[in-house]
Amino acid sequence: MSDQEELKQHFAQRVIHQAREVLEVWQQVQRNEWNASYHAALAEANQRLQRFAERFEQAEHHQLALEIEDCLEDIDDNRGRLSSEIIATLSQLIYRLARTGLQNGDPRSPSAQVPSLSKPVYIALEDHERASHVVRQLEFFSMGARAFTSDQEFLAAMHLRHPAAIVMDVDFTGPGEGLKLAERVQQGLEEKLPLIFFSRQDTDTPTRLAAVRAGGLELFTELLDASSLLEKIEIYTRTAYYEPFRVLIIDDSRAQATHTERVLNNAGIITRTLNEPIQAISYLAEFQPDLIILDMYMPECMGTELAKVIRQHERYVSVPIIYLSAEDDLDKQLSAMNEGGDDFLTKPIKPSHLIATVRTRAERARNLKARIVRDSLTGLYNHTHSLQLLEDASARAQRDGTPLCFAMVDIDHFKKVNDTYGHPMGDRVIKSLALFLKQRLRKTDVVGRYGGEEFAIVLPDTTLENACRVLDEIRQRFSEIRFPAQPADLSCTFSGGITQLTSSTDVKLLSQQADEALYRAKNAGRNRVVGFAAVT
Repeated sequence: MSDQEELKQHFAQRVIHQAREVLEVWQQVQRNEWNASYHAALAEANQRLQRFAERFEQAEHHQLALEIEDCLEDIDDNRGRLSSEIIATLSQLIYRLARTGLQNGDPRSPSAQVPSLSKPVYIALEDHERASHVVRQLEFFSMGARAFTSDQEFLAAMHLRHPAAIVMDVDFTGPGEGLKLAERVQQGLEEKLPLIFFSRQDTDTPTRLAAVRAGGLELFTELLDASSLLEKIEIYTRTAYYEPFRVLIIDDSRAQATHTERVLNNAGIITRTLNEPIQAISYLAEFQPDLIILDMYMPECMGTELAKVIRQHERYVSVPIIYLSAEDDLDKQLSAMNEGGDDFLTKPIKPSHLIATVRTRAERARNLKARIVRDSLTGLYNHTHSLQLLEDASARAQRDGTPLCFAMVDIDHFKKVNDTYGHPMGDRVIKSLALFLKQRLRKTDVVGRYGGEEFAIVLPDTTLENACRVLDEIRQRFSEIRFPAQPADLSCTFSGGITQLTSSTDVKLLSQQADEALYRAKNAGRNRVVGFAAVT
């Protein structure tokens, strides 16, 4: 790299720093409520981002900053309040900002693998070679990491910038010293950093207790592989983007519904209001809310009657229903909750109480739904839900006239992995590929576990040529991952088959075509990607 290019990359890092400030303000809004101070902080951070991005020729960042500025102007026009439309737009812009790097171009191209906005993970292990190995492996999963060889170096880095998480050897720089160092850096922090400990040997209860007291959330022993580590880091770190909760408000009183809507919007929650309860089912199908707020007494029907109707539809059995009513008779409240409700809030209610209840209920509902539609080992969508999402994506693609590809991926010689290294290692390989696919693909792509060592991938707005290029790049990178094993580290490959939607294909035919392309890839020697259109 020339001196000029190095200088350009150095200054472009300032753009990344400003983008991160925008993300961190939005994170605070997610945990609290929108107000004038957050508006000012977001506007100031975004103005700096816009200025630096223009100066250092980062076109993508500059464009996103302009669009965020438009959203902030919309908030001003809305008397300083958020609306459902603004929340949805801002959330998408923030997500796109979190995914940007220092270069522009086709996000589907291999050159798009550039530094992300996320903070790095700090690795402090007594075995420096092992630490460097973990750093390299995490980079395969698009997660930045930095290894340290001394406590002074680690503390200096902490002083300059806090990480996304810390991985600390309990014996870093000496027996038990890692525990003391970790406890020291956490002191005085308003928000504690996710802390994961490691020990080269199995530990006793006193050591584990000391790790807990030092703020440790996990303690790995003996082996430390990147996929298991990344899985824990993803659990304990908050991403800059999240899908806002969606709440359907059913209330015949427009004034009450508008008040509830404003309260929830200011907490970053997307809402839709329905004043005619008889239309509830059609609204549910279109809006797909995480939670329903239901008035108890309405002219057309009782809230309890509507709750029963909603519960008759299997798709909405697990959607939380909260009654919001002036009814203060405890027996009537309990009776209503026995008829399809999950909670009862009495008017008038403090905004903070309403927001906390909605957030808690909606979060639990999402977690429950995830358990139903996701595979327990990998966290990916299960076979049935993957096909349902493929059907939905196919319908959208045909309606909008956009391309769509479907891929099936299978780990090569997987039986040999299980027979040679055991089923725990086989599970680790499956989980690693699942994480790798999630990290390397877009949020709009659907990744599911089709069964065993086989995966299904739905790629909207993607041609067959681009899909083959992207999946082949992932295949090459995955083959470079090393899994700690005896007598030597293990590496694995996968084969893939891809097909593109046409006007004459349905979900069943797409599955058959992708499966046939996968069969061709296996027969051609494995460790390759084959497109169905290329099969003759």
